[in-house]
Amino acid sequence: MSKAATQSAPIEAWVDGVGLLGPGLSGWPQTSAVLRRQTTYIPQRTLLPTPQTLQAAERRRAATVVKLALAVGLEAAQAAGMDPAQLATVFTSSGGDSHNCHAVCDALASSDRLISPTRFHNSVHNAASGYWGIATGAMAPSTVLCAYDGCFAAGLLEALAQVALTQAPILLLAYDTDYPEPLHAVRPIPDSLGVALALAPRPGPQSLGRIAIDAAAPCSDEPSNTLDLPLLEAVRQTIPAARALPLLSALAYRASESVHLDYLPGQTLAAEITPC
Repeated sequence: MSKAATQSAPIEAWVDGVGLLGPGLSGWPQTSAVLRRQTTYIPQRTLLPTPQTLQAAERRRAATVVKLALAVGLEAAQAAGMDPAQLATVFTSSGGDSHNCHAVCDALASSDRLISPTRFHNSVHNAASGYWGIATGAMAPSTVLCAYDGCFAAGLLEALAQVALTQAPILLLAYDTDYPEPLHAVRPIPDSLGVALALAPRPGPQSLGRIAIDAAAPCSDEPSNTLDLPLLEAVRQTIPAARALPLLSALAYRASESVHLDYLPGQTLAAEITPC
């Protein structure tokens, strides 16, 4: 069989909108300015907005991870001019709701071992996806992944595959939150960060760039890309969802670039970024 016959077309999508919230990062316009060095990066705790799209009862129950996912997902959808109620979604996180995990473990370690119903229903890994459906009215398919430090790369690969299969837009949401002690000692994520990409099967007026991955050989043994801003590189290294930052940097600069993202142990996900 010839080499040409064994090659496969890349799986690809166009980024029509970005949502970003993290330590010292308050939305895509400000983040892209930081990545382009037009604005000085000033580290500070992540500020989570109140999820106004939820009814009062759900709003009171909404945990950090829910507020984070809703904020970045809605920002990306709005920037892309997409109706969030119509978007299929891919949610990906290294640990889901870390604060709720701590509270459940704390209750189980106590003398009465009672867990509230709210804690229980928030303990599942797809809680953020469920709240997204409640907040937006979305009934489109939703996929929820967990891949430890490779959560963003795993989510991106899944989202691109779904765009290629369905030829329809999809929303990718990656997010992580810090763990309280004593879990923080073994999983020292320092703060919350979420990123969302509104992906389309074809370029449009809102498109920032094209992401393409070789379907036949998506992984590489090349090292992951890093950032030349030391304070932001520390964020990339310590918050799994922030492994997306090199890809976002290429989008911010509107640069053609090969980006390698942390994925499997000893392997990275290789993505080609082309500006629109």
